Amino acid sequence: MVDERVKKLAHGLINYSVKLKENENVLISLNGKDTLDLGKELIKEAYRVKARPFVRISDENITNAIIKGGNKEVFNMMREEELSQMKKMDAYIAVRASENITNAINISSDQMALYEKECQEDVLNERVDNTKWVILRYPNGSMAQLAQMNTEEFEDFYFNVCNLDYEKMNNAMDALKDLMTRTDKVHIVGPGTDLSFSIKGMGAIKCAGECNIPDGEVYTAPIRDSVNGKISYNAVSTYRNTSFSDIVLEFKDGKIINATANNTKKINEILDTDEGARYIGEFALGVNPYVTKPMNDILFDEKISGSFHFTPGRAYTDMFNGNVSAIHWDLVCIQTEEWGGGEIYFDDVLIRKNGRFVIPELEALNPENLM
Repeated sequence: MVDERVKKLAHGLINYSVKLKENENVLISLNGKDTLDLGKELIKEAYRVKARPFVRISDENITNAIIKGGNKEVFNMMREEELSQMKKMDAYIAVRASENITNAINISSDQMALYEKECQEDVLNERVDNTKWVILRYPNGSMAQLAQMNTEEFEDFYFNVCNLDYEKMNNAMDALKDLMTRTDKVHIVGPGTDLSFSIKGMGAIKCAGECNIPDGEVYTAPIRDSVNGKISYNAVSTYRNTSFSDIVLEFKDGKIINATANNTKKINEILDTDEGARYIGEFALGVNPYVTKPMNDILFDEKISGSFHFTPGRAYTDMFNGNVSAIHWDLVCIQTEEWGGGEIYFDDVLIRKNGRFVIPELEALNPENLM
């Protein structure tokens, strides 16, 4: 018997996240055997609204074998096939349940970069720019281990996060979006962090369950050459199958001029992927009240209440600051008291202190008001 929480999640993904309509095509991408129950409910819900579901099922071990042995010709053929299908879609839902986040650790950085550029980049751009899309992880034992919870406890946490009232959150975000749209200078301070940049004229985008589940962020992008100072990230991040901690980036006129971490060589290899990898493509504030600590899963960690992420690499098309890159690496800094605190100023006005909004128009986004 299917968990009622799974049915509720499928209903929300189809009807709220991608707002699927009659006669629309939706591609449901399922990665990992744990996703199949939700996949079946998504198909049922798509048919209920008289849409047309298409399904792509994959396994990370098979995909990794293809990447490891592939070449430019193979990846280009894969791109043509996937891009052709994506161009026919009105919506896209991806459900991922990795069994081991280090399964691809034996794939070289150069090989992974080749796959991302030759196979995935055009497909990703088509999906982001021309479909209604949402991406989510699905709970399994591996995710529970990352969160340092038992499986039952993690499932309860997961469904609280993913089935919260996103419409309420969406309304509460209006004031932050408006403030970011009016803001020029941003100044962030905290342990090991003193960072300044401009977001003048960039605008802002609310994320309240329509692109990612879990969700809960408002994002913009810095003026590309405006970033100066230093940032010390305090959340562990796994990227290209390597776990990074103690990441410190130093900026001059927008460019990362120095980068250190527990694996300084590897982080600089990633940041040398292309010119845009050393510039920032996104700045966002996380507000999900149920996500309070990192679990080394970026779809959760970037939504941590009281956090912000500052992202080396590609800027989104709908918030484009001119930065183009094959990477987009959401790195998270948590500013709650438990994690060392910190302050964010917009045009010299303190708007958030130790992870809590301190001006009246933004207080609706503090955790107790969103639960």
